[in-house]
Amino acid sequence: MIRKYIYGTPFETDAVVTDIAKADGAPAYGIIDTQDGFSFTYIMDDEDIVYGLGESNRGINKRGYCYISDCADDPNHTEDKLSLYGAHNFIIISGKKSFGLFFDYPSKLTFDIGYTRMDTLKVSCEDADLALYVIDGDTPYEIVKQFRKIIGHSYIPPKFAFGFGQSRWGYKTKEDFKKVAQGYRENHIPLDMIYMDIDYMDSYKDFTVNDDFRDFSGFVQEMKDQHIRLVPIIDAGVKIEDGYDVYEEGVQNRYFCQREDGSDFVAAVWPGDTHFPDVLNPEARKWFGDKYRFLTDQGVEGFWNDMNEPAIFYSKEGLEEAKEMARKFAETGSSNWDGSEKKFENGEDIGVWQLGGKLTSLANSQDDYKRFYHNVNGRKIRHDKVHNLYGFNMTRAAGEAFERIDPDRRFLMFSRSSYVGMHRYGGVWTGDNRSWWSHILLNLKMMPSLNMCGFLYTGADLGGFGSDTTRDLLLRFLALGVFTPLMRNHSALGTREQECYQFEDMEDFRHVVGVRYRLLPYLYSEYMKAALNDDMYFKPLAFVYPEDKMASRIEDQLMLGNEIMIAPVYEQNGKGRYVYLPEEMKFVKFLPDGSISEEILGKGIHYVDIALNEVPLFIRAGKCIPVADPAECVDEIDTDTIRLIGYEGAEYMLYDDDGVHKDYDLEKNCRILK
Repeated sequence: MIRKYIYGTPFETDAVVTDIAKADGAPAYGIIDTQDGFSFTYIMDDEDIVYGLGESNRGINKRGYCYISDCADDPNHTEDKLSLYGAHNFIIISGKKSFGLFFDYPSKLTFDIGYTRMDTLKVSCEDADLALYVIDGDTPYEIVKQFRKIIGHSYIPPKFAFGFGQSRWGYKTKEDFKKVAQGYRENHIPLDMIYMDIDYMDSYKDFTVNDDFRDFSGFVQEMKDQHIRLVPIIDAGVKIEDGYDVYEEGVQNRYFCQREDGSDFVAAVWPGDTHFPDVLNPEARKWFGDKYRFLTDQGVEGFWNDMNEPAIFYSKEGLEEAKEMARKFAETGSSNWDGSEKKFENGEDIGVWQLGGKLTSLANSQDDYKRFYHNVNGRKIRHDKVHNLYGFNMTRAAGEAFERIDPDRRFLMFSRSSYVGMHRYGGVWTGDNRSWWSHILLNLKMMPSLNMCGFLYTGADLGGFGSDTTRDLLLRFLALGVFTPLMRNHSALGTREQECYQFEDMEDFRHVVGVRYRLLPYLYSEYMKAALNDDMYFKPLAFVYPEDKMASRIEDQLMLGNEIMIAPVYEQNGKGRYVYLPEEMKFVKFLPDGSISEEILGKGIHYVDIALNEVPLFIRAGKCIPVADPAECVDEIDTDTIRLIGYEGAEYMLYDDDGVHKDYDLEKNCRILK
C-alpha cells in the first residue's frame, strides 16, 4: 500500500512515473511539522534498522549518523562526509513496524537518523513544498519492490558494458589508447572498453576531439576491430568561446542557465569560463541531448557524464569577492586567525583563516548555486531549489536523445550525479574514491542501497581513483568488481599507473578479470531479471533471510541474484576472512590454474582462506549457476561451453539475448539449464 501526501506546491521532479492520488489526513507514522520549513519526526525502537539513501556514506544500516541529500563534488569520501554525488531520498524503517518513505524534494534534505538523539529519526528541509510517499509492507524487501514499481524500470545497458573497462585521467592521444589496448591484448587480460577522460577533447570542449583524433570514426572502428569500445566523457560545462558551435547555439537560443538579470551565468570548470546547459528546460534538454550525435555518428556506443552536480571551480562573483577580501587582508590584515586584532581603528580587519576559508570555499559554493536560474515551462526557478535534479536531467537529455538517434539500440550511459528517476536513463559510478582499503567496503555497502533506489548498473573505480594503489589492493578491489555490473579500473592524473599489466605476476590479474567473463552469463542473466522484474541485483542478507537476526547484522556480505552470496576480502594483508552462512552453502573458489574448488559448509560462522589470486563466492543450498570458458572480450564468450556448478540436480533459468537491441522478453529469452 502506497499513500502520497502533498505539502505546499512541490516541484515536479519526474522521479515517480505512476499516478497516485493524493491521500487525506496525516501519515500513519511520525509527526509532520510545516511551521518552519518541513520536518518529519519518528521515534525509533532500539531494534529498528534503517535502510536506503542510495549512494551515501557509511553502512547499509543508516542509523547513528546524519546524511544530507545535496549533490556534492567532493573527492574525499571520509566517514565524516554528509553528502556525496547522489540524492536518493528513499528510506525504509524495518522493525516491529516496517514502512518506507520517499521524500520527493529536489533541494537540500537532511536525514538525522539517530545522530542528534539515538532514538529519533528526523527528516527536514527548508521549504514545505514536497511530496511524501509512505509505503506499507510486511518486509523491507516487499517495500522496495513496491517503490521500484512506481519509479519505473531500471536502465539496461548493452551486453559489452558488462565487460571489463580501463580508464585513466591522462590518456590524451591515439597512441595512449593504443598502448592500453596493446597492453591488455598482448598479455591476454580481458578488456571490452577504454574510457576517454577529458583530454581527448579540444580544449575540454564538449562534443569535440583534439587534433590527434582527426579521423576519429576510423579510430573508433580500429578499436572495435579489436573488440574494444571507446567510451568518452561528457562534462556539464560548455566552454565560452567564439566560433564554438555548442556555445554559440546555446547563447542564441537562451539554452544556458541565467542570472536573475537574464544574463548567462558564468562559472569556471575544466575549460575555464563556461555556461551550464539548462537541462531542466525541455527545449534546452533536447538540444543538448542531440549533441551526442556528433560522437554516435562516428561509431561511439557509450558515454559517462561527469561534473554534473554541477561542479563549479569558482564563479565570476565569487572570485571578485575573494579578490576584494585578499586586497583588504594585504592592506589591513591580521595574522590573528579570526581578524579580532585590529591594526587600524576604523579599518575592516581580515584574519588569515578568514581569507583561507574564502579561498577554499570558492569551489562549489552554496552562494553560487543561488546565483543562477532555470527556465521551467516559463517559470524562473533558482538553481539551489532544484539542485539535485541537474545530473539526472543531463543524463536524461542523453537518454532521450538516444531514443531519437537509434531507438532500437542500447547505449552505455552512466553518470556521477543523480536523483531517483535518473535510474531509467543510465547507471552511476560512485565517483572519485581513493586507493584505500576502507573504500572496498564502502563500495560493497553502497550497492544494495543504490539498488533499492532503482540504480542497478553501478560500480566504483576499482583500485581507487585518487592516491596510489598497490598490487594487493587492486587485486582485492577487482575481486569485488567481478560482481558489480560496472567493472572499471580508473585512476587520477598524477597517481601511480594502475593498468593490470603494470604489475608483476600479471597472470593473477588475467585470472581475476577472467573470472568476470566466466561468470558473465550468470551476472547478465540476474541483472536482466532484476531490471525487468523491478527487483534488486544486490540484496542485504536480511532481505533473503528476514527471520535470521544474525543476517540483519551482516554488512560485509551481500546476496547477488537468487543463487549466490559474495564476501570479498577488504583488509590489507588479509589471507582470508570470517563469513556468516545463514544456511548451508557451497563455498566456491575460482583458482588461478583455471580450476574451480567446491566445498559444502554448514550454517554458521566459518573462517575461509582466500588468496590474492582467487575469486570466492557462495552458492545457496539446492541451487547452481552457469559458468563459461574464459574469453578476452564479451563478443567471444561461447555460450556452448556453459556448464553448471553448485548443487547436484539443481536447475538454473538463464536469460540471454543479443545484448544490443531492446527485444526484452523474459519468456522468449529464458531457458532452463540442467
